[in-house]
Amino acid sequence: MVTFTERAVKAVRRFIKGSGTPHGGLRLAITGGGCSGYQYAMSVEPQPAAGDAVVQCGQLQVFIDGASRPLLEGATIDFVDNLSGSGFTFHNPNATASCGCGKSFSA
Repeated sequence: MVTFTERAVKAVRRFIKGSGTPHGGLRLAITGGGCSGYQYAMSVEPQPAAGDAVVQCGQLQVFIDGASRPLLEGATIDFVDNLSGSGFTFHNPNATASCGCGKSFSA
């Protein structure tokens, strides 16, 4: 389904710990928008919603809604931290094109 690198898991766990919901998980979703049609959305949630797929990545729980699942199938999420900035990167085999910032795509 979805793979998170070790760096991404560590970054997400830091964000969850700082959010006040340490026992929750990460919601990963695809929403309409961005310069290429779809964009990635991430938020800390206390629990999964009805119908969510719950993906276990080490000690990290990831919640994915039914509409986002096919667009995220096989995706790998990483976290980079360098002189140019830091943030999550998405390597999505379902993307037919993506924008220059890497935060939105078309399928």
